[in-house]
Amino acid sequence: MTMNPTELKGALEAIIYAADEPATLDQIANAVGEEKAAVRATLDEMIAAYASEDRGVEIRAVAGGYKFYTKPQHHEVVRRFIKSLRPPLRLTMPALETLAVIAYRQPVTGPEIQEIRGVNVSGVIKTLLEKRLIVTAGRKPVMGRPIMYRSSKEFLMRFGLSDLEELPSLKEFEQLARAALGSDEGIAPIEPETTESMNGADAARGETTVTQTETAPSLQNLQETSEAAEAEAEHSENTKAESAS
Repeated sequence: MTMNPTELKGALEAIIYAADEPATLDQIANAVGEEKAAVRATLDEMIAAYASEDRGVEIRAVAGGYKFYTKPQHHEVVRRFIKSLRPPLRLTMPALETLAVIAYRQPVTGPEIQEIRGVNVSGVIKTLLEKRLIVTAGRKPVMGRPIMYRSSKEFLMRFGLSDLEELPSLKEFEQLARAALGSDEGIAPIEPETTESMNGADAARGETTVTQTETAPSLQNLQETSEAAEAEAEHSENTKAESAS
């Protein structure tokens, strides 16, 4: 039975509100028994209406589906309310740095992350897995077959991204992380790492390897290696073009 526009909007609103994770277009269309084109058009109307009207929430296309979010101007009051209910997600700066490496280089292995960061990352990877911000992505077909990691749907939801193409520049990543995790309150204080999480030289000296000022060079290394890879790819394309001509 075909719904009239008002009934369809009400049904879509109820589905998106009730869904724990972003509801996909296929899921919604199957639930209401309508063509996907009609559902998409109605969703577009609803997104525009919620964005323009003086409401506290909006509908966003995120992580391959649709989900309600509070509007930015209400984030602070909502943050205070949520904080009164449960502790916010907290990550150390080293964890954020490792998350950035995975997000921008995925799929990536533990040894590759360690090479960029310069410290043992096994403990941080375990934390990110427990918080469901990353997932395993099979094993790399090289000697030792190390496990590869990639960002998860939870990562997209936490950072309000519809897909990985919306990832900001590395320079903007920390600012985005602070906003997603609740400003500085979501950034857990850095604690000295255990001997197991130090590299060999630092362990011999009895020094910790991570401080807030030490995290920047690693992200800079990530930026430099990304830029180097792009330059190498461009040079290779130019060489092929010259050879062909």
